[in-house]
Amino acid sequence: MTTHSHRQGRRYYLSDIPLEDALGSYFDALNSEEALSLSDVEVVPLTEARGRVTAEPIWARISSPHYDSAAMDGIAVHSSDTIGATETSPIRLEIGRQAAWVDTGDPVPEGFNAVIMVEVVHEVAEDAVEIQSPAAPYQHVRPLGEDIVATELVLPESHTLRPVDLGACAAAGLSELPVRRKPSVAVIPTGSELVQVGSDVNPGDIIEFNSLVLAGMVDEWGGEAETLQAISDDHDALLNGVKDAVQRYDIVLVNAGSSAGSEDYTARVIEDLGKLVVHGTAIRPGHPVGLGVVRGKPVLGIPGYPVSAALTCELFVKPLIERKLGISQSARDSVKATITRKTLSPMGEDEFLRVRLGRVGEKLVASPVERGAGVIMSLVRADGIVRIPRFSEGLDAGSEVSVDLIRTMEAIEDTVVAIGSHDMTLDLLASHVRRTRPRMTLASTNVGSMGGLAALSRGEAHFAGSHLLDESTGEYNLSYIHRFLRGRSVVLVNLVKRIQGLILPEANPKAVKTLEDLTSEEMTFINRQRGSGTRLLLDYKLREYGIDPEDIRGYDREEYTHLAVAAAVAGGRADVGLGILSAAKAMRLHFVPLLSEQYDLVIPTEYYESERVQYTLSIIRSNAFRKDVDSLGGYDTSMMGQVVAEIS
Repeated sequence: MTTHSHRQGRRYYLSDIPLEDALGSYFDALNSEEALSLSDVEVVPLTEARGRVTAEPIWARISSPHYDSAAMDGIAVHSSDTIGATETSPIRLEIGRQAAWVDTGDPVPEGFNAVIMVEVVHEVAEDAVEIQSPAAPYQHVRPLGEDIVATELVLPESHTLRPVDLGACAAAGLSELPVRRKPSVAVIPTGSELVQVGSDVNPGDIIEFNSLVLAGMVDEWGGEAETLQAISDDHDALLNGVKDAVQRYDIVLVNAGSSAGSEDYTARVIEDLGKLVVHGTAIRPGHPVGLGVVRGKPVLGIPGYPVSAALTCELFVKPLIERKLGISQSARDSVKATITRKTLSPMGEDEFLRVRLGRVGEKLVASPVERGAGVIMSLVRADGIVRIPRFSEGLDAGSEVSVDLIRTMEAIEDTVVAIGSHDMTLDLLASHVRRTRPRMTLASTNVGSMGGLAALSRGEAHFAGSHLLDESTGEYNLSYIHRFLRGRSVVLVNLVKRIQGLILPEANPKAVKTLEDLTSEEMTFINRQRGSGTRLLLDYKLREYGIDPEDIRGYDREEYTHLAVAAAVAGGRADVGLGILSAAKAMRLHFVPLLSEQYDLVIPTEYYESERVQYTLSIIRSNAFRKDVDSLGGYDTSMMGQVVAEIS
């Protein structure tokens, strides 16, 4: 019989391998066979994208709003027609010629640039209204791109999509998204004693419910599980079943038969078809887990007891799925608690003890629940898990323990904080960081170069983007660092050199060529905020040309990013703005180059030497990142990643 033909020479456990060693060996084996490559890309409609993982950076197709829209019910007016209106001297406006009724969300009619809310508008005739206060330009108007600017990064790669993300994508004009295909996972129940849920049971029958648990966990983690027909305790039948599953699925889980009994064939089948990397780990429950590779696919022998099955699935299968999706390996929240009773634990194995938690006065206490590997209700009742180290004999009552919370799934993320001048390469850098290290985030805040240096001085950021020109020396950033970060040790690293110039409507209808053209009465300018490097650069050039800022209409209107300036021009709110070439290209606008400038990262030495910042710099210095920056246009990457200066 098949049973006896395979009993001879049966191997028990290769060894009791410590958990970390087992994981390390297994992932090394999978990597060597390229079994952990990212899942393929598929495109799905927004309606089916919730919970999926982005396979590429998601860029806005259109701006939101994509037109200047009324933010209130009322009348659209031109602000200049309202100057001088007071309660004692109201101004009458003619409907149609000087005012137009609008509802919230309506386009602001051509020729008007402000909205007055209906509550303060007085109808004095069918075709006339009165107002008692003036309206500022763009009062109660949502300008084009207020929420999202076309071509800006909406979501990075390797981002798990939430409902609000789908709303943002829809607002950005996207109806479908590229996502990573869910890793397919076959769950193969084994055992001649298994019966289906709902069957009449007899002594010796076991209801097959592990597949519900394992498949549900897989789906929860982002995989796509399918439970196959149960296979009886027969070596050849199991071998053929695994061989077929490996051809059709990314990961194969064989549930039960992983131990060393006379009818436990899982380990031998994995060995017959491929490589058995681990058989037996020093954990409890879950000791007999088997980890193998067959034809470049992970094949795991999951123990049959339900608690063992759930625990080993979480320890060994979840990281596989997360790796295939390119998302962070999530960790449970943990809390400190006091164990309520003495708990003995066998030496040599890490035990995962299920506990319930409760608040007694100011003390959080942990009470162990049933410890049997077959007691699935211990998982149902547990609030958390305590890991008892394998070289410990247990826990004394009253001792403090660390509890991993089952109820909380929030991941712990590493974040590098960047505050300072805006540049599109930082958005691109954030995506590269997330793609290559999914657990890590680069968070950028745009406050201008001066604001970035101020943030560094207060200890609020790891680095700041800056392009502050010293008019007296022609150098960038150095004098400002000496002035605002006095006494701080700083490393200055070049990110890019970039082209600054005039951003203009397509075809440049007003034939703007130089800064002198900004003084034309027909010209409306859009500026960057005070303290930004671009604003300082503009002021420097205006002084050089002898131009008074008061002669530039719109000099006091400010935006906080280059893309926002480009959006103002694209939306007709301004005829011209000063910004970088890549922003103009992104919005398909005309551009008149003025000069090349140096954009650096100012990094305090204590952060420069940190692992996370060093990793970020390694991305900046990579060929892949340089290539993507070059494709944006308007950048010189010849010095990218080079240390410009070290200041102490």
